[in-house]
Amino acid sequence: MKRKHTPTFVKTLAERPGKASDTGRAERAERVRTRVRLMIEITARAGSYRKGLVQAAERLSPEEAVILADLEAHGLQVPQLRDVLRGGHVLVDDPQLYESWRFAKGSHPRLSSHHRDIDKAVYPDIGMRGHVVREKLHGRTAQGTWVQLEKTPAAFGGPKLPRPSDLRHLMDYVVYKFTDSNVGPWGLSRMTERRPLYLSPVLAVPTSLSPPIARSLTQALRRIEANDDVTAVSQQLADRFPPPDRPDLAGELGQALSGRGGRGLFGNSDVWVTQTPSSTAAAVLRESRAAPSADGWTAPAGGTA
Repeated sequence: MKRKHTPTFVKTLAERPGKASDTGRAERAERVRTRVRLMIEITARAGSYRKGLVQAAERLSPEEAVILADLEAHGLQVPQLRDVLRGGHVLVDDPQLYESWRFAKGSHPRLSSHHRDIDKAVYPDIGMRGHVVREKLHGRTAQGTWVQLEKTPAAFGGPKLPRPSDLRHLMDYVVYKFTDSNVGPWGLSRMTERRPLYLSPVLAVPTSLSPPIARSLTQALRRIEANDDVTAVSQQLADRFPPPDRPDLAGELGQALSGRGGRGLFGNSDVWVTQTPSSTAAAVLRESRAAPSADGWTAPAGGTA
């Protein structure tokens, strides 16, 4: 089933001529740029990056903001943005992004060794330069679009002759071979083409269970549901009013969440990590409870009230 894609704001608003639409386009573009800049500033507070990331974010172009905003719309979280900025290889099961990221301003054809199973004559790899992305490179996959940020721009595949930057690009390749990490504009990432960062994977493929497995699964689900049947009334009254009997419990498994339901923008961040109590503090509390008072009195051992 082909998924419906919402075009990026640059192309959508460009289809609406007029002075009023120009004002709305500029306001919406600035809102998206502000949101992406905040994401970059948040992720820059933790982890190590090459110097200049926050300053580069202040000069974020609308095209760069579109790419990062589209990734965020497909489930990218702030901690995952670190790998993207460090050159992580990203797969998105949305082929429409390939066309959406071919901007009239700045996009140029590139040669790369990524995803050789794709006909590059039909779907050439596309590069774009920017203050934050440095050199953005993206192309098609069998089911969607891939994108990767590179530290050093290269003229491969373009109309220009090789330049000194191409030599630095080859040096980055040597670093990749020795470290098994992509060299991105702001660091190194272990998210390579062989171990990519996967966004919005198409997993909602219906499949049937064999009758024995379906029966066993249904029995296990009923047993779990019965154990979880906790009410505020007596057990006798609860037995008289059992919960609704659903004939197909197994059919309720694996249902996708609607809209943007999920872990959210900060889903796998360290914001809500709960730490275990300090062992030193626990030892001090135990000693204070066991220590006798000044008159030699100690608290009696706990017993049945």
